[in-house]
Amino acid sequence: MTRVTDHGGGVHSIEVPIPDNPLGHTLVHLVDTGRGPVLIDTGWDDPASWDTLVAGLSALGTAVSDVHGIVITHHHPDHHGLSGRVREASGAWIAMHEADTAIVRRTREAEPGTWLDYLTRKLAAVGAPDDHLAPLRAARAGGRLRTLPGLSAALPDREIVPGELLDLAGRRLRAVWTPGHTPGHVCLHLEERHPANLPGHGRLFSGDHLLPGISPHIGLYEDPDDTAVTDPLGDYLASLERIGRLGVAEVLPAHQHAFTDAGGRVRELLAHHEERLTGLLALLATPLTPWQLAERMEWNRPWEQIPHGSRSIAVSEAESHLRRLVKLGRAEAIPGGPPVTYIAV
Repeated sequence: MTRVTDHGGGVHSIEVPIPDNPLGHTLVHLVDTGRGPVLIDTGWDDPASWDTLVAGLSALGTAVSDVHGIVITHHHPDHHGLSGRVREASGAWIAMHEADTAIVRRTREAEPGTWLDYLTRKLAAVGAPDDHLAPLRAARAGGRLRTLPGLSAALPDREIVPGELLDLAGRRLRAVWTPGHTPGHVCLHLEERHPANLPGHGRLFSGDHLLPGISPHIGLYEDPDDTAVTDPLGDYLASLERIGRLGVAEVLPAHQHAFTDAGGRVRELLAHHEERLTGLLALLATPLTPWQLAERMEWNRPWEQIPHGSRSIAVSEAESHLRRLVKLGRAEAIPGGPPVTYIAV
């Protein structure tokens, strides 16, 4: 059954399923405007997800063909996946931050195998064992290239400019740039009185940046052609503090459920990452590669039970924490390698 929630004040959410994912669903938000409904995110490009989105819109007395615009919090396929199909059915515009638009464009233009080649080299450099690299090499050599989510993602035709109000008739929706989960992630501040008169300054569509019960993945910003040393975790922590200062009455995230006390949740997440950094420093009393560090970190299940693809994601998160420690002067890379090793200082 399609689940639709009325949040009041012309704002609704539709639970759009994510296939084979423990998150379960993406909350696609619909905002009524003077020119028609605008969607915030669209959900995964999957037949069941599409059917659910269509049914949810119908339950709200509208249709895909009525959608006026689509605002994307970030480029990940559980948020941007159905954008192209909605645009084809409605002629709606699609807006995204330029940093994530660049990722969509690069992914669409990549030659087959480019990502697998890059990922194999990168994982080898951080100490991944041969049994992890073997499936990647075999897929590349045998031409069995798995279709990457986002390979045919829609190119946005509008840019979300941080700090500016979006062009939504009759609504005040301001973009807040919150890099960390992706370089172009944005939250969207609805600068209108809360319909239930809750204390605070409006509502926040938080995408994956601020979730009530989980911390989003913070990995490296992946660009095979860019050698710049980024600091995604530093970006995320600074973005969290920026959101905490807004003092919103309610948060409408893209997963789980709506919640209040954004400031309290921000403080919890800041403390979580500080505790994780402190724990990693203890592990780095002995030199470790990023892969070895990931093996020893605490995840939601034992390392032996983490699937192959998720291990690559976990190592990226370990690397983002290592980069933060290095930038803070609390760890350093040991000369030599590959693979690269790090130690606390």
